[in-house]
Amino acid sequence: MMLETSFYNRDACKVAADLLGKVIRHRYKGLWLSAQIIETEAYYINEKGSHSSLGETPKRKAMFMPAGTIYMYYARGQDSLNISVKGKGNAVLLKSAYPVADNLTTATGIKTMQRLNPYKNNSLRTNHKLCAGQTLLCKALNIKLVDWDQRQFNPQQFYIDDTGYQPEQIIQTTRLGIPTGRDEHKLYRFIDHAYARHCTSNPLTKRIKPEMVLINKKGQQHEYS
Repeated sequence: MMLETSFYNRDACKVAADLLGKVIRHRYKGLWLSAQIIETEAYYINEKGSHSSLGETPKRKAMFMPAGTIYMYYARGQDSLNISVKGKGNAVLLKSAYPVADNLTTATGIKTMQRLNPYKNNSLRTNHKLCAGQTLLCKALNIKLVDWDQRQFNPQQFYIDDTGYQPEQIIQTTRLGIPTGRDEHKLYRFIDHAYARHCTSNPLTKRIKPEMVLINKKGQQHEYS
């Protein structure tokens, strides 16, 4: 079931946490390519880590459009997928995902994703490396800025599906790549604990672990130790 606009019209951190477990679906050459969201990051206009803190421009327009608008930008020359949420300039970055084979995406769809996103030597990525990063997931699903920036989701082509899955535990921790002095300390990154080993960078295995809390299905938090 495609997520309604009202899902996105909420606080950025709430949307970021609730997107975990939802499935990105993109139609490519007649095939549905699918991946379950396992990692997200929230961004607000009033904090320095956000693109929108620099103000509205034609390039960043989608962040100031209604909740549920697709915002894409290039990260190191590669496509990156975000969604606007409640409040002008607020958005959620889809950081990593895990490929899905189900009634819409067959094994052929997974193989297509592997061909779309090979290693530099053209060898195929295994499932756990296929969408393990914001640009990797866009490449594997063939989601491109030129096609989708500043647009709305379309159930016939590109949408986010609620399949009913919910993480048992969510890791809430600091975002990646935020320079010192730009609100790098804020716990705006969310990871499905069950898939932590497949995300961009697993905080549980760091020698020096970042600050983090665990959230259960009831929304109860406790510090990680």
